[in-house]
Amino acid sequence: MVKPAGRKRLVGYLCDTFKVSQRRACRLIAISRKAVCYTARRPIQDAALVKRLKQLGEQFPRYGYLMLHELLRREGLVVNRKRTYRLYVEAGMQVRTKKRKKLIRPRVPLELPSGANQRWSLDFVHDQLASSRRIKVLNIVDDFSRVCIGQVVDLSISGERMARCLDELGQTRGLP
Repeated sequence: MVKPAGRKRLVGYLCDTFKVSQRRACRLIAISRKAVCYTARRPIQDAALVKRLKQLGEQFPRYGYLMLHELLRREGLVVNRKRTYRLYVEAGMQVRTKKRKKLIRPRVPLELPSGANQRWSLDFVHDQLASSRRIKVLNIVDDFSRVCIGQVVDLSISGERMARCLDELGQTRGLP
C-alpha cells in the first residue's frame, strides 16, 4: 500500500466501514487530504496504446521499452518516454534475457612428464628496490625434476635480456 492510489482506496474503506471522517482516515494512513480529493482533469485513454505496445513487444521480443517507445513515437502515438515506461511496467512486459550457453568440455588431466626437459614452467616475479628501481626475475623450473634451471634478473623495462637468455637457454638444452 505504498502507492497513493492504494492509500486512497484505504481511506475510502476506513470511511465506509468504520464510519471515520475523511480527515481522521487521512491522518491514520499518512496521506494528505489533497491527494485523496484530487481527480484527474482528463481521463487518459491508454487502452489503444497498451494494445499497440503489446503488439510491438510480440513482434520485436528483443526490444526494450526505449526502442518500443521510439516505434510508438514514429507512429505518433506517444510523446513522453516516462509514460511509455509506466505502461510497459504495468503491462508486465520485460526484455527476455538469453541464457548463457556453457561450453561443455570434459576435463582432461595434465599429463605428467616422464623425463627431464620435457616441460618447463616459467614464473615472473616483480619487486621494487629501496632506491625505487624495479626488478624482474624470471624463474625457470623443470617440471619433472623440480630443479630450477635458471633465474634471469632484469632491471630494464623492455625485458630484452630475458628474451635473449631464454633463447640461449633453449639452445644449450638442445630445444628448438
